[in-house]
Amino acid sequence: MTGLRTLLAVWAAKGISAACKLAGKQGVTMAGRFAMKADPQILKKLAAQVKGPIFVVCGTNGKTTTNNLLCSFLEAEGKTVVCNHTGSNMLGGVAAAFVLAAGWNGKIKADCACIEIDEASTVRVFPYFKPDYMVLTNLFRDQLDRYGEIDITMNLLEKAMQMAPDMKVIVNADDALSAFLAMDSKNPTLTYGITGKVFEEDKDSHEIREGRFCKRCGGKLTYKYYHYSQMGDYVCPDCGFARPVPDFEATDVDLANGLAFTVTEHGKKAGKEPSLNTEDVWLNGQGRRSDSRRIRANYRGFYNIYNILAAYSTARAAGFELKNLDELLKKFNPQNGRMESFEIGGTHVLLNLAKNPAGFNQNISAVMEDRNPKDIIIVINDNAQDGTDISWLWDVDFDRMADPSIRSITVSGIRCQDMRLRMKYVDIESELIPDVETAIRARLKDGCGNLYVLVNYTALYSTRGILEKM
Repeated sequence: MTGLRTLLAVWAAKGISAACKLAGKQGVTMAGRFAMKADPQILKKLAAQVKGPIFVVCGTNGKTTTNNLLCSFLEAEGKTVVCNHTGSNMLGGVAAAFVLAAGWNGKIKADCACIEIDEASTVRVFPYFKPDYMVLTNLFRDQLDRYGEIDITMNLLEKAMQMAPDMKVIVNADDALSAFLAMDSKNPTLTYGITGKVFEEDKDSHEIREGRFCKRCGGKLTYKYYHYSQMGDYVCPDCGFARPVPDFEATDVDLANGLAFTVTEHGKKAGKEPSLNTEDVWLNGQGRRSDSRRIRANYRGFYNIYNILAAYSTARAAGFELKNLDELLKKFNPQNGRMESFEIGGTHVLLNLAKNPAGFNQNISAVMEDRNPKDIIIVINDNAQDGTDISWLWDVDFDRMADPSIRSITVSGIRCQDMRLRMKYVDIESELIPDVETAIRARLKDGCGNLYVLVNYTALYSTRGILEKM
């Protein structure tokens, strides 16, 4: 029987969430925080009611898209899923996902849960439930004043893995930092990655490459090729630490019309789930059948291959067949400002989050894949959730925006002056319009009909609200 305290917490949280929505605010985290104060054990109680596996998604970039894709995959399998779709990924947001999914009787009827968790928040969330699976997408430098250097994030994730020793880790093999962290843990591990050179290396690229030194011995890693940032095929000449051949391996990448690639599943015994035993995981499927599948999606951005591959690998590792994957990917519409599309008065608008150098550089790559004339609005804030230190803008390759297809660049948001100065240093003209709605209306009025809006974290929800209103 559900206790009165839990019932009151659920009812109040639902009321807070509804009131915030009416006021045009997100309010998810607030609802979760209130529920935790009303009943400090509510997250533990509700998570325990989930019938099947709980998946968590961590990593610097790609968490929200990967988590929402995974949720969609499981729902297509007929599962009822608890999910923090909005990307509210700290303790309050995680609590809200469960509380708002509960019925008015204070109980959850769910087969699975897909929960995105901020890396630094894992150690605060895991005391309430132990996930069955963790997806680790990548580790980049992100908001130095909030997270510090990557080593701090890695230490927190390592502690979280120790708190859930039976949790299976699905990790990006192409990121040396993530791969080392997972391999060094005692958790059962599977890997995914993209094999084969996709891009010719740009000798003039100033792209920041994190983790250039081996975490095992300190030697400098060498690469056969890079995909972007530190992602690629690496090896340490000193100790032999190297990129593992992925258990879920993407090859034959085609970026001509959307995204297409072939995924091969190694380490699967015929008709059975992957072993998920640490001893077996690096055998590259020797003596086992390898299953291949061609995957296509109408998305832009090479990095989205990683997001799709991560979600696919996790669902398959958990034993789901994903028979309707192609149809699902055709219908899936990224939400919450992750490559989200809007049609406003004859203008196609694409909204995307860009909150650190690696992510912003991939945003620029996605924009440049579109060779049609385009206008760009860049919105930069420096609120607490963004990180007040915006020096990371100087690590972004904005010089790539000096392209004839870009008709105009408008800078907006709290730190629009800093963004305009950054563009000036690469000799690119930009128009300053501090108010975001005014900037959007100006480009809808005099633009070329193809508008990209790139925003950092706290500008995302308000900008999305403006576009939805229009």
